[in-house]
Amino acid sequence: MGSKNKLRRFKENETFSNVVQPTREDLVNSNFKHKGNWRAEVFKNDNPLVLELGCGKGEYSVALAKKYPNKNFVGIDIKGARFWRGAKTAIQENIPNVAFLRTQIELIDHAFAENEVDEIWITFPDPQIKYKRTKHRMTNATFLERYKQILKPEGEVNLKTDSEFMHGYTLGLLHGAGHEVLYANHNVYKQEGSPEEVTSIQTFYESQYLEQNKAITYIKFKIK
Repeated sequence: MGSKNKLRRFKENETFSNVVQPTREDLVNSNFKHKGNWRAEVFKNDNPLVLELGCGKGEYSVALAKKYPNKNFVGIDIKGARFWRGAKTAIQENIPNVAFLRTQIELIDHAFAENEVDEIWITFPDPQIKYKRTKHRMTNATFLERYKQILKPEGEVNLKTDSEFMHGYTLGLLHGAGHEVLYANHNVYKQEGSPEEVTSIQTFYESQYLEQNKAITYIKFKIK
């Protein structure tokens, strides 16, 4: 994407009512007004709050919002020029129950209050295979602790990935730490009885993976 195009998208994001872009300082210094108030201030209802972490173009967040109009969805990514697509689609199609937050995932516990979130989706994260990159792996113990802080006690996390490595790493970590694995599958499109919200929504890249016969894996779990 050219720099002119990026700049145009950044400017357009600033005009979108469904895009929230706090500064890092506001988040770290607890000056972020939506923390603890997402339902009341952003969505104007008391429906369950669901996050998609590393939402990319926002396709999954928008599709989930269409599918579940009685839930609120927040797509989170640091790359605003990417989720511009999802934000624009939501405005054009008048989908009021999805918003986008531009921030880093490691600041998630500064953006949401304790017990504020009902569910988390992590869709096709970078598996960060090199050993030195493990601190950026989105299901490592540090990230799970952050998610636990903002999730309700019965809150659930969904991991959908084309990476067998990420699937295996996460399963091992969950079992080793005594977390509750509710569902795990190495190939959701080949297995009968896979959860419908997992197989009925596909991102652009996911459909490409499927054309290449790549297995899509899925885990649903609770953090204890």
